[in-house]
Amino acid sequence: MRVLLIGANGYIGRFVADRLLADPAVQLTALGRGDDADVRFDLATGSPGALTRFLDAVHPGVVVNCAGATRGGARELTRHNTVAVATVCEALRRSGCGARLVQIGCGSEYGPSQPGSSTAEDAVPRPGGPYGVSKLAATELVLGSGLDAVVLRVFSPAGPGTPAGSPLGRLAEAMRRAMQSGDGELKLGGLGVQRDFVDVRDVARAVHAASLSAAQGVINIGSGRAVRLRDAAAVLARVAGYGGALHELDAPPGPLRSAIGHPRADSDHTAPVAYPYPDGCGSWQQADVRTARDRLGWRPRINLEESLADIWMEAACRI
Repeated sequence: MRVLLIGANGYIGRFVADRLLADPAVQLTALGRGDDADVRFDLATGSPGALTRFLDAVHPGVVVNCAGATRGGARELTRHNTVAVATVCEALRRSGCGARLVQIGCGSEYGPSQPGSSTAEDAVPRPGGPYGVSKLAATELVLGSGLDAVVLRVFSPAGPGTPAGSPLGRLAEAMRRAMQSGDGELKLGGLGVQRDFVDVRDVARAVHAASLSAAQGVINIGSGRAVRLRDAAAVLARVAGYGGALHELDAPPGPLRSAIGHPRADSDHTAPVAYPYPDGCGSWQQADVRTARDRLGWRPRINLEESLADIWMEAACRI
């Protein structure tokens, strides 16, 4: 099976590439903006016609699109997340390769949900920010393209390679700085938020399964369990061996703390501050992952503690 992978150098794309390369039946070609891509092409500025000519030459059976932007203004997000996908869809429509498209979507497309609920694929999307809007627009383009296509809505990816600027990445970096400087208190914001974390290696397995399947439409990829960020921070502190206290900046008035060990007596000491979680999804998100189980034969395998241990290992190695 010849697979064209777009965005192989991104956070999710790197693990998708590793997963596909491990399959002896897959012949992988990477397309991207970097010098190490097999073919250099910028989806945000390249024409559908140029991409069509490449597709006709390579003739892939599957195109996996992991490219996109998670930060920036509305214009930049639209260019990299929406216009780029429009280019892919138009090129595939024009091409004679007949390739299947696996598009990486995100849980932010749904926006806020009711606490305690599980969000299924038939939920009405109400994204709460420009990132979610740009990804939802891309999903609608894929679904309306008439192509053999599936969109994997990935909730909150975690594990090795987690970007330092992401909520869990910022949390790990703040903890590393606190331990390095001997701070016995770590000030954190947004610890009450609950998210559905899924290991990026499990996401790569889902992409591989989707490439081989005939499933179409939208499929959620998550753990199926919302975890409070406060609890994730506690697990991270345990695997890191951090013995200080986590101080919640967004807690109700009073000395409410989620203590791990004992806080420093020096209450006026200025400690590192981390501010997760500006994703436009409110206080709660949990995926209903039954469709992934039923249509892809996929279940998450890696638990959050292992994901957090890998995040910490990388953070601790930064000088």
